[in-house]
Amino acid sequence: MSNVHPPYGGQPDPNVTPWSGPPAQPAGYPGYGQPGYGYPGQPPQFGAPLPPPQKSNRGLIIGLAAGAVVVVLAICGAGIGLALVGNDDDPAPIASGPASVGPSNGNPRPGTDTSAAPEPSESQEQPNNNNAVTARYSSDLSGVCDGSPILNAATYSGPSGAKAYTFANSIERPTFWSTKSVSSAKPYYAKSADFTSVSVVACLKVDEGSEGAPKKCDYKDNSGKQVTISYISSRYTMTFYAAKTAEKIGDGGTVNAPANRCPSFISYNKLTMKSYASPDSGTIEAALDKFLS
Repeated sequence: MSNVHPPYGGQPDPNVTPWSGPPAQPAGYPGYGQPGYGYPGQPPQFGAPLPPPQKSNRGLIIGLAAGAVVVVLAICGAGIGLALVGNDDDPAPIASGPASVGPSNGNPRPGTDTSAAPEPSESQEQPNNNNAVTARYSSDLSGVCDGSPILNAATYSGPSGAKAYTFANSIERPTFWSTKSVSSAKPYYAKSADFTSVSVVACLKVDEGSEGAPKKCDYKDNSGKQVTISYISSRYTMTFYAAKTAEKIGDGGTVNAPANRCPSFISYNKLTMKSYASPDSGTIEAALDKFLS
């Protein structure tokens, strides 16, 4: 027989006698934190169960916070994108009307034009003439003699300081105008490269039926054969035109094409064996001196 010892070294319970078992307990579980003891061989009974742990809102709060951060970042990203678009160095052009100066404060208003009206170009100064052309070479100014204004010629504003070209046709080639040179010492002389500075064109047109008696001139052709050429005199009428408008601006009178002497070199028609004398250069310059002085 074993002795019953007080639990945990305490004093023996006077109400308990040996072999009488544990003291009576009220129905239910042992008190909280107090371990119960059963009979030998039985597992110890524990106190009342702990209440279930309360659900924590911590995860929900973290999730909401993370969502808010995402929204804020999205808004910031959109703002940064708009700022980058607004600060583009080369924005796409936007169609809008030109600005004009308002009558009150001088600030431009959209939709109106402040620029001065463009000055008319030289071609806009020309009359409606379907025969007007733009010269590319000095020889193109001969078109004035056929009634074609030269769009890029100088405007004639008077004889003083005017530059002039002279052209003449012939009996055999009435529609072809050849250049007649004048002395480079003349104030109206213009180089062929300076054709746009020319404002006056002098046209010498051969007078039909003015041919004189031919003068016989003997030459050797390129093969060394002896040939006789009929050298023929004639008369020309000289007329002055404004190069830019092809309008008549003066008369130069009559210019003779003498054939009293056979020239050192001659151009002739191989079929007719004829050659027509050129207008006298001295008479041409005298007429130009008079008109452009």
